[in-house]
This record gives sequence, structure tokens and C-alpha cells, in this order.
Amino acid sequence: MKISINKKIAEQILSQLQPFLEKKDTSQITSHIFLEAKDKILTLKATDYEVGLKIDADNINIEKEGKVTANGKKLLEIVRILKDEDIILETKDSNLVIKQRHSIFKLPSFDPEEFPIFPETNNKPNIKIDSIEFITSLKKIIPSIDTNNPKYELNGALIDIKEDFTNLVSTDTRRLSIVKLNNKAQNNLSLIIPKKAIIEIQKLFLENLDIFYDETNLIIKSQNYLFFTKLINGKFPDYERIIPKEIKYELNLQKDKMVEAIKQITTISNEIKLTFLKDRIIFKSLSEENIEAQTEVEADTPFEEKFTMAVNSRYILDFLSNIDSNEFLMGINEPDLPFLLKSENFLTIVMPIVI
Repeated sequence: MKISINKKIAEQILSQLQPFLEKKDTSQITSHIFLEAKDKILTLKATDYEVGLKIDADNINIEKEGKVTANGKKLLEIVRILKDEDIILETKDSNLVIKQRHSIFKLPSFDPEEFPIFPETNNKPNIKIDSIEFITSLKKIIPSIDTNNPKYELNGALIDIKEDFTNLVSTDTRRLSIVKLNNKAQNNLSLIIPKKAIIEIQKLFLENLDIFYDETNLIIKSQNYLFFTKLINGKFPDYERIIPKEIKYELNLQKDKMVEAIKQITTISNEIKLTFLKDRIIFKSLSEENIEAQTEVEADTPFEEKFTMAVNSRYILDFLSNIDSNEFLMGINEPDLPFLLKSENFLTIVMPIVI
């Protein structure tokens, strides 16, 4: 293989592949990036077996076709220190040689035939869903995904596909977030995708993507990218059972006023006591130390008598930071029962703090 590639293009592509490399054990082929020059296209791949990314670049000068692997971290470090000019990549004696003017670098290669095989999209079912809405919806539910939970299925998000709609769901057991997307599907299906995969999907894709799946993988394809993630094998909690069937008190609140009040209290404590009166809401810090913060917001509420509950402010702020409208619904039953926050097709259910 021998190719010439612009430094900026090479650096951008190699940077995108970094999150998919095995970083702890450089003796593994998965610490390498796979490169193949063929049919006027340079294909680059990286995978740690759990997630993978393939990028096709067509603005490359290919002198000789071929394939090679090289340590992905080292290759990016070399490219970064070179000048903003074309770089020559060439295979010699089971090595990848990187050249620019008088500078020459050599990286050892694994047998490229041993590089892990990526899943294909041929003959696989396709999830038909609006691309932009899918990406923005993942952003909304990501704060509620648990981390390092022994119940591995909670370390990811559920894609729950129904006949006329799809729910994207996440929970950390203290809150539950759901985004409902309208779509048409032939079969009901539930897939659990890891949090790491969701983070990378948001970085890579903006629009015009196709989503495929099989028993073990979710595959997302666009014009130049093919991304895959292994699905989490497990049973997601019955989230529909957690959604309150009836709401006793409904409040229409202003996002900007709530955010301002909550942020004032969080200078002292993330745990907040909310007192609802007929014409206002009082916010007060819950802190064991002898310091206090208090403020209030004018609001029309359905409460005839004083109603008090305690919450983790981060759960409310996470919800409010992911809604577009300045108005949202807060639905409450009892001080010690889950309450809901709702804006358009986005719903978060929160467990209060028992005081």
C-alpha cells in the first residue's frame, strides 16, 4: 500500500477513531487502526469488540492498493506533529512507514487479515425513524443512564419499538426518562444499547442515517461512516409500570424561573425542599451544616394548603436543560411518591427524597 493524504484530513479521521481503540493492552490488534486502500477509497476501522467505527475517505491519492494495521494512538501522535501538508503512508516489511519531507516514522503492523470483522447491514432489519429526532432524543435520556450498576442492563438505554411509536428509555433507579417518537414498525422489539455507544453516536451523526440491527448488534450507517455497538444482553425493567396512571396535582411552570431559583439553592445544597403554596413555590436548601439558602418563585398552583416535598435538584435541572419550550408540566401525587416532569414528548419521573 502507498497513499498520499492531507495532514488535516488524516488527523480528523484518526481522532474520530480514538474512542474505539483498545488502550490498556497494546499487544492486542484492537489497539491498532486498520487501513485499506482499494478502488480509490481509503477505508479505516477501529474496534474494541464492544463498539466499532469504519470511515471511508475518497479524497485520497492512492499509488498502490493494499492493507495494513498500525497502533492508532501512536499514528495520531505522529500525524499531529507533522506540517500541514500531504503525508505519505506506505507499507514496508510488515511496517507502516509515515513520511513527510525529511521526516520518516515506522510503526510495526499486525497481520491485517486478523483484524476483527465488522457486522454487515445486508438483509438486516431496518428501524425507520427520523434521524435528527433520534439523535436529539438520545441526548435527553443520557443523564438518566446508570453507571457501573451490577444490573448491567441499567448501564444502557432501551430502544422499545412498538407498532406506531418507539420509546427511548433510561433509568438510574432514582429517575426514569422517556422520549416517545412516532414511527411505523413491522414488529415489536426491545434493544438495550450501552451508554458509551450513545455518546459516540451523538458525536458522529447529525442526520441522514440508517439504523439496522440483529440479535447482537445495532448498526448505524451514513454516507461515509459505519458504526456498530454490541447490544446489552438483559431484561430492562418494566418502565411502563412506573409511570403514574393518575395525577392529583398538575402545575404549569416556567423553565427559566425554576432554573434560576434552583441554581441559587445549589450553591449550598443539591438537595432541596420545595414548599408549594397557592400563589408561590418556596425553595430551601436541605443541609446538615448550619448554613441555609432560600428563595421563592411566584406561580399559580392547585394547592389549597401547604404541600412540602424534597428532591435532588440535579434531576430537575437535567430535565430542564433538555427541553426547548419555556413551559413544562409538573405532576405530583404525594410527597413520598414519584412525581413527573413533562414537555412535549419528553417525560422524566423522579423519586423524591424522604424527609
